Formats: sequence, C-alpha cells, structure tokens
Amino acid sequence: MISRKYFEQTATSISALGRDELEKRLRNFRGRFKLDFTENYLNGLSVDRLRHILLAALINAQPHN
Repeated sequence: MISRKYFEQTATSISALGRDELEKRLRNFRGRFKLDFTENYLNGLSVDRLRHILLAALINAQPHN
C-alpha cells in the first residue's frame, strides 16, 4: 500500500498541472501497465478528470506490499 505522504505529495503536484502537461504525462506514461488514450478522448475530458486518471495511474503503478 502506498504511503499517505506519497499520495498527498503526488496529488498536490498533479493539482498544479495544466491540461497540456496532464495530457502529455498520460500519453507518455511509463509504468507497470500501458495507458492508451486517443487524442480525441483526452481532449473531451475535463481537467479534473485528467488529473483523476493520472493520479490513479501513478498510485497503481507503485509497488504494493
């Protein structure tokens, strides 16, 4: 399980990102699994939804104990 501190730091850093950076990070995500979103799909999402997806991906990419 991830630490509370990691979650808070990650959530805070993601909350400061704009749409362009969020889309870039989602398209270039390198983790234990691949994310595969079309540009049209990402363009149709709100900034809050993009943040939610990126946060979920980063949390799930962390090793679980």
